[in-house]
Amino acid sequence: MQGADTSPTAEEVYLQYRQTVYRLAAVRLGSGFAAEDAVQEVFLRYIRSAPLFTDEEHRKAWLIRTALNYCRSARNTAWARHAVPLEEAAGSLPLESVSDVYRAVLELPEDLRTVIHLHYYEGYPVKEIAALTSTREATVKTRLFRARERLRQALSEDYL
Repeated sequence: MQGADTSPTAEEVYLQYRQTVYRLAAVRLGSGFAAEDAVQEVFLRYIRSAPLFTDEEHRKAWLIRTALNYCRSARNTAWARHAVPLEEAAGSLPLESVSDVYRAVLELPEDLRTVIHLHYYEGYPVKEIAALTSTREATVKTRLFRARERLRQALSEDYL
């Protein structure tokens, strides 16, 4: 006798992880609209491939890895290389709803933004960030150190 399948539906997975994928894509792509496209694509890939997971952490890691891969591909398209973000084209008007710290994070280079986001916003340790980003642990540690230094410099100017 087989037990009932307890794996979540695609809709449940979407509701649970859409914000995680969106935030990561927004940090990587620098645009809310591009991040929305990334969310759609990641969950379409999830539905199409119907992967099997050992646990919920494995599912989350798969979604993050797929989002990172999608963002890398999306940034390498000819359109993305020549597009100017709307905020930049409009003169980069500051948004009051965005904190100074988050603004400073968004100004970091992509590789530094990504490790900061995964470590502080998603709570991943260095070892798991290395696996998700296909980099060495030492590289992740170096990027975290450099990102913290840049943030410290950027934010100390604002608060002196």
